[in-house]
Amino acid sequence: MQKEHNMESIVYVGMDVHKDSYSICCYKAKEDKFYYEKKVKAETKRVIKYLESVKEIFGEETIFFCGYEAGPTGFGLYRDLEKEGYACVVMAPTSLKKSANQKVKNDRVDARYLAKTLFTKDYSAVNVTTEEEEAIKEFCQMRLSIQTELKESKQKLLSFLLRQGKKYEESGYWTIKHKNWLAKLEFENQLLKEIFNEYMISVNANEQRLKTIENRLKEIAKEKVVKEKVDKLVCFSGIETLTAVTIVSTVGDFNRFSSAYHFSKYLGLTCKEDSSGGRERRLGITKSGSKNLRRLLVESAKSIKKTNLKGKKSRRLLERQQGKDPLVVAYADKCRYRIRHKIAHLELRGKSANVATTAAARELACFIWGMMTNNIA
Repeated sequence: MQKEHNMESIVYVGMDVHKDSYSICCYKAKEDKFYYEKKVKAETKRVIKYLESVKEIFGEETIFFCGYEAGPTGFGLYRDLEKEGYACVVMAPTSLKKSANQKVKNDRVDARYLAKTLFTKDYSAVNVTTEEEEAIKEFCQMRLSIQTELKESKQKLLSFLLRQGKKYEESGYWTIKHKNWLAKLEFENQLLKEIFNEYMISVNANEQRLKTIENRLKEIAKEKVVKEKVDKLVCFSGIETLTAVTIVSTVGDFNRFSSAYHFSKYLGLTCKEDSSGGRERRLGITKSGSKNLRRLLVESAKSIKKTNLKGKKSRRLLERQQGKDPLVVAYADKCRYRIRHKIAHLELRGKSANVATTAAARELACFIWGMMTNNIA
């Protein structure tokens, strides 16, 4: 009887969160009814006040289970509710199955849907990292933003020079030779000279910003929260410190994936399928999850492809592996040989270089999962 009583006392609280407001409603499964629908200001204290007022009506034994959809508002509400003793979950938007027959969509309807979804458990929860891990993740995102700005500023400069008929005849942009060529450029028109100088200032400033950020990330890699995982990842060929920090800060807890396949699926590196009856058809990769992580693993696979054919390690890889656990180093070396063989095998079968490296990236993801979960047998 006690168990039934406890089940009846559970109230599911759906919250449709926005920058300025939260739409909240309660759902009781036994009555299949929604209660106390309300829109409040986007502040945690308002949500807590709402829950306390509902508790006074439903009784002190009421147990709240709150949830909201992951979005740009982050995990602040989740953390605040957890600190106050309220169970909360952040739901992955891609896991929420909304009906195609739904003709009305507004904040109230969304809050009701989230509350009922909490009861049916028809969702996947987002992994909420610690505040320290999230700060490192934001730092990695900032580096990515600056890389994008640098790329754009370089493209704008090269486009400007092309329009003015100043074309670099040799191969390799942004090498020392190319930069020396840029330094010697002359413009008869004063206005064009000023434009060129402004573009150069933008490129140089972004390069300096990026260098500063990357140096700081190398310092962050030595902090306790990520050091152990980073030290393992850098033993892999093609994964240096900056890539390792980005992977660790983005993924968080690797043990939440029950297998290497599930980790690859999270990264969007598994194949789509369109099979029916006796016909089986495999399509391209799903491309779900983090685009940045997927790109990093593909680049790492390309780097492994270029390693020494005779298996000789580079000086940088030897430095990264120095002093590390021999079992970890042996596992990382096994990954390098396996991926080189995988790429060569696929290309011999006529697969394109892009298909081969993407398949190798999936293989690398499986090895990374094994390393991070101590499945290195």
